[in-house]
Amino acid sequence: MGHGIVVQNLGKRFSAYPSDRPRTIMQAAMGGFKRFKPMNDFWALRNVSFEVQPGEILGVLGHNGAGKSTLLRLIGGIGSADEGQIHIRGRVGALLDLGAGFHEDLTGRENLMVAALIGGLTKVEVLAREAEIIEFAELESFIDNPIRTYSTGMGMRLAFSIAIHTDPQLLLIDEHLSVGDIGFKTKCIKRVKALRDQGCAIMFISQSPDQVMELCDRALLLNRGQVAAYSDPKTVVTEYQAAMHPDQKPRLPQAEVEVLGRQIAITAMRLSPTEPFHCGDPLTVELDYNCLEPLPDPIFSVRILHENGAVCFTSNTHRMDCNKMISPGTGRIRLQIDRLDLNGGKYSMHAGVHSKNWKTLLEYQDKMAELIVKPTRVIEGLLHPPCIWTIETARLESKQDSNLAGDSKISPEASAV
Repeated sequence: MGHGIVVQNLGKRFSAYPSDRPRTIMQAAMGGFKRFKPMNDFWALRNVSFEVQPGEILGVLGHNGAGKSTLLRLIGGIGSADEGQIHIRGRVGALLDLGAGFHEDLTGRENLMVAALIGGLTKVEVLAREAEIIEFAELESFIDNPIRTYSTGMGMRLAFSIAIHTDPQLLLIDEHLSVGDIGFKTKCIKRVKALRDQGCAIMFISQSPDQVMELCDRALLLNRGQVAAYSDPKTVVTEYQAAMHPDQKPRLPQAEVEVLGRQIAITAMRLSPTEPFHCGDPLTVELDYNCLEPLPDPIFSVRILHENGAVCFTSNTHRMDCNKMISPGTGRIRLQIDRLDLNGGKYSMHAGVHSKNWKTLLEYQDKMAELIVKPTRVIEGLLHPPCIWTIETARLESKQDSNLAGDSKISPEASAV
């Protein structure tokens, strides 16, 4: 077999049980053994097929519950498939649950030895690489402390460092390049790229389209346990982003969704003002397009994303009842935002075109422009709208104070005496 990983028609089935399922024999005897039986079966994965070649990174995208981690665990040898086949060749380094195999009463150094031996190294090899593993994990001052004293980030750094120093020929990473501080994350990504260049076949699960675009050679999109897209990263990320944002494109069965990209192309985006942009300023977005054939009521959309991937703003012509027939030729469409109350930071502009009724994704351009909002006062969140706090106080006299005030009042008759 010439590939690192080959998956063919993979399927994994689970059973769903009642929430009041008996936990003991006594409970079952008193409540009835029928509740031991599953209510129904469901397929976490079905008809999944793909390949990962040596020197290739495959990114796996999908919403929570799509089957991503189940897929990686089956490939890593945790559990067995109910359908299909998995063929792997080479030593597997798996980051399925960082630190899950550590014993909390052992020191970091002792856990390092155990994990590296399980990972396939000999004791001599572990001792030769121990200093390098500790240095990469940045744990020189803590390596002889019990693992129970480590923070989550420290345990993550140690587990990652062990995995990448066991000379894996196949590396499985489950969403762990998104954690940790920026410096360590950058170092991890650099090492993953180096392993790829050395011929390692890598599967990388992520919720970050930007990471998939940066790292991966191919991408796989899972939807309810089935392959929704399997292609180059840009095509798959486009489908993922459209599926994750129903206001831009409703979720439809894959057979009903086409990615054509031939009828219309967005050729340019312009922002006004370009710079400097301050929180609360108006923003005008202009899109130039080239249409190759008549399009009835296409839907143009614009999205603004923060550099961390969070969606801050979306708008489309369908929502604004601004659709019309587009004739062949070049044209321009303009979006005017009266005020944009974004917190200071870096944002990216994205644009897309869908056919009438959202059925077909005709065009999608990722990161067409960058919007830099000048720093504002440091606050949490992405929005920084104008707001005013008002505190009103009322002086309430107690009944006792009122009585005292009444007793001390001098009547006109008394004062006249």
